[in-house]
Amino acid sequence: MRSYICTTCAVQQAPSEAPPKHCPICEDERQYVRQGGQAWTTIEELRLMEHRIELRELEPGLVGVGVTPSLGIGQRALLVRTANGNVLWDCVGYIDDEAIAAIRAQGGISGIAFSHPHFYGAMVEWSHAFGGAPIYVPAADREWVQRDDPAIVTWRGTRELAPGVTLVQCGGHFDGSAVLHWAAGASGRGALLVGDTITVVPDVRFVSFMRSYPNLIPLPADEIRRIVARVRPYHFDRIYGGWWDRVVRSGGIGAVEKSAERYLRWVGADPRLG
Repeated sequence: MRSYICTTCAVQQAPSEAPPKHCPICEDERQYVRQGGQAWTTIEELRLMEHRIELRELEPGLVGVGVTPSLGIGQRALLVRTANGNVLWDCVGYIDDEAIAAIRAQGGISGIAFSHPHFYGAMVEWSHAFGGAPIYVPAADREWVQRDDPAIVTWRGTRELAPGVTLVQCGGHFDGSAVLHWAAGASGRGALLVGDTITVVPDVRFVSFMRSYPNLIPLPADEIRRIVARVRPYHFDRIYGGWWDRVVRSGGIGAVEKSAERYLRWVGADPRLG
């Protein structure tokens, strides 16, 4: 049996004799099935197509993990390195021996966590490559796991994965949508790793919030205020989005607040955050 990977979202499915007929994640209103219809690949096929993992040091203690050529929606993951173990934030749909060796040389992976289900990728493959590293999935999003595994650990609210590295459930995009606060990031000023829970937009002075980005479905005003309230207690100057070029370099909490206020004005709501 083979573990097929959806070519649209790059999330790996449970092993099966034949390609699945459906990708539940892409059939949900927050994602989409490509116009040519559902299509699948595997890690073995991607290897033959000369895909590879690209590692880039983004700042001391933070390594970007991407796939070249682009896979899925082109997202990249982030490896947060700490003295108490390394955390992989979000995941990609491919893995190779060179990346495994390079990451092992930097201390391996002690846990894997996510912003939302679109970035689950080949999370079980990554866990197995690093000794069954725990896969932290919010209880609210457990239903979206496509390939089950004993390494999956559910959580709610907040969870500290290492000193100064904290998962924060924000809701919004998905009920379990989360951010990762890295207190040591940005030279000690703090960094927030966000994926699509709070997305960094092309004008990297701002972020935004949506139920569906590809289908342009907004969130209600109360959800925006709730997301901002969830991240306000954490100090962060920098925000890392889910793609190489989506980084708010400084002024992080200010960017979140002014972006939320702008959003609320344009949906006809009171822009005050409370």
